[in-house]
Amino acid sequence: MSRDVGCYTFLMTRARYFLVVFSLACALAFTVPHGAYAQTALEGERAELQAQLDQIEKDIEENRGVLKEKQAERASLERDMSVLNAKIKTAQLAIKKTDLTLSTLETEIIQKQASIGQVDSKLTKGQQSLAQLLRRTREIDEMSVIEIALNGSFTELFNEIDAFAAIQSSLQDAFDELANLRGDLAVKKTALEEKQSDASDMRSLQVVEKRAIERQQSERNQLLASTKGQEKAYQAYIKDREKQAAKIRAALFGLRDSGAIPFGTAYTYAKEASKITGVRPAVILAILREESGLGENVGTGNWQVDMHPTRDRPVFAEITAELGINPDTQPVSKKPWYGWGGAMGPAQFIPSTWVQYKDRIAKLVGQSPPNPWDGRTAIFATALLIADNGADEQTRASERLAALRYLAGWGNAKKPAYAFYGDDVMSFADEFQRDIDILGN
Repeated sequence: MSRDVGCYTFLMTRARYFLVVFSLACALAFTVPHGAYAQTALEGERAELQAQLDQIEKDIEENRGVLKEKQAERASLERDMSVLNAKIKTAQLAIKKTDLTLSTLETEIIQKQASIGQVDSKLTKGQQSLAQLLRRTREIDEMSVIEIALNGSFTELFNEIDAFAAIQSSLQDAFDELANLRGDLAVKKTALEEKQSDASDMRSLQVVEKRAIERQQSERNQLLASTKGQEKAYQAYIKDREKQAAKIRAALFGLRDSGAIPFGTAYTYAKEASKITGVRPAVILAILREESGLGENVGTGNWQVDMHPTRDRPVFAEITAELGINPDTQPVSKKPWYGWGGAMGPAQFIPSTWVQYKDRIAKLVGQSPPNPWDGRTAIFATALLIADNGADEQTRASERLAALRYLAGWGNAKKPAYAFYGDDVMSFADEFQRDIDILGN
């Protein structure tokens, strides 16, 4: 008698496991999606936006071709007006491109959110099923052998036990699918966060693009006012500019966080740096000019508020301590709404980058420790960094790419959203080169 009861109890225990496994497999199968998500109208909208974006890219390239042709022509009023108009049109197209890119990103974000919502919904339902399963398991464990026997026949019990191995295998497959599902969800969330960050960056950069248009329109209007649209007057205007070498040397060259120095002095420092690094003086000065006029990120920030707390604050404390500067009163770049600030001096190095270049800069300028707020040191630091970025090749393409790397790093330098920065720097470099040519003559 006891032997039969023991066998019966063993079978009942296996049956309990079967019921638990079967319910769990059903719950997991319920959470795992089958097939691709349904296509939505958002995909059509995204395709339309992408087509518009491709057309704008094509228009920008064509306009750059026109600009290049005009710049190669002999200096004349018509030629220079065409150059300025081409620059204005390129900047306007860049803004339109940014707007479309933002619209495309927003569409993709909506798609990602919808997909994540579907997965989260399935996971939630699965969790609810698991909760019901746990409750049912407790109920089964609390039942006596006699109660279980009264609820079904022995034949049914043996049939269920025979299916146990097959269901156990299905259960493992369901677990694997659930693991993959969770991994896919994590990837989608990460991609969404990256796209949101890109969107934030582009919104902040629109301010700079618009200012480039205003500057170029002002230059065009000034040129028209000076010449009254007459070629003869324009040629006289050019000759008059060529007599302005003394004024050019005395003109103030703005350095963010360090006031300003005479352009002649800045050019002297840039020439020194150029001999060592191989970067054109005009490009060095152009980077500094662009950095001195970027958007909201101005040197009115405080290290405790605007600087990255772990990456840069400890390093900044060491830099200022070495220089005998009070970190609480030394301004750094203000934190924009989309990220961290804390860049130092005219060259706008963040502390963690500055310490990587510190020894090389000190050797070049003969200043130890080097001071990022010193004008000469900042000019040498800029030259060193953009030389490492490839500007020492002295081709227009390499100089522009080096400028983009200076702004966005190597990984992001070729992102279309940052193209305006490279164009701005090269435009400034052209202006400085004209002044440098006058000084050289």
